[in-house]
Amino acid sequence: MGEWGFLSKLLDKVQSHSTVIGKVWMTVLFVFRIMILGAGAEKVWGDEQSSMVCNTKQPGCKNVCYDHAFPISHIRFWVLQIIFVSSPTLVYLGHVMHVIHKENKMRLWLNQAGSGVGKMPKYSDDKGHVKIKGDLLASYMVNIFFRILLESAFIVGQYYLYGFVLEPKIVCSRAPCPFTVECFMSRPTEKTIFIIFMLVVGCVSLLLNVVEIFYLICSKCCSRSRRVKATPAFTIQSGLNGSSMMQNEKMNLHASGSSKA
Repeated sequence: MGEWGFLSKLLDKVQSHSTVIGKVWMTVLFVFRIMILGAGAEKVWGDEQSSMVCNTKQPGCKNVCYDHAFPISHIRFWVLQIIFVSSPTLVYLGHVMHVIHKENKMRLWLNQAGSGVGKMPKYSDDKGHVKIKGDLLASYMVNIFFRILLESAFIVGQYYLYGFVLEPKIVCSRAPCPFTVECFMSRPTEKTIFIIFMLVVGCVSLLLNVVEIFYLICSKCCSRSRRVKATPAFTIQSGLNGSSMMQNEKMNLHASGSSKA
């Protein structure tokens, strides 16, 4: 688990700059992917080549058959999946850090120049908390969109590489095998359970990303409709105030004219 520490620390910083669904996605990534992969999957999958038994002693045949059945190890495939799926989030974190740094400099300049001078920061506050809107909202949406693409690509890639069930018997006829060789994997049922578990977690992560996209779109539409509803009321109130002021002025002029007469 030590090699995942740096990535975990970076992703942990993103939680304070994410939505509620984004925090759930991050928890699923930490607990059900990184921890499970480091704690259990590596021990289960550490012997898939060394414990594979073939019905021939031909040198090199077992290696060729293993390479034919598994172009890439499941563990390395899942490691690549976690790294690639997390990469858009790290890019979004870089954008957030840039915005916070720029607005902290702006806030420092405003404090030195005096209040009411220049443009106020609109994305972050004094504590470093950001509001997901404007450019940050666009960056966050792009981040989720690429997460969906990468997650879907890895799920489809896993299916085309070696399916979702580990067959206990591998049939191979590649050179230098002298004939059609049958090789047998160790603990195929246990490894199939891990494959299905990681597949389910990947589908849950994909679903959370899709739900978060719709959540952000609905939140944006609701906030815009609230602003549209509030604007006419403010306009009507302003018009009423203006008309009452004009009536008061007319009454004052009429009263002053009457007193002069």
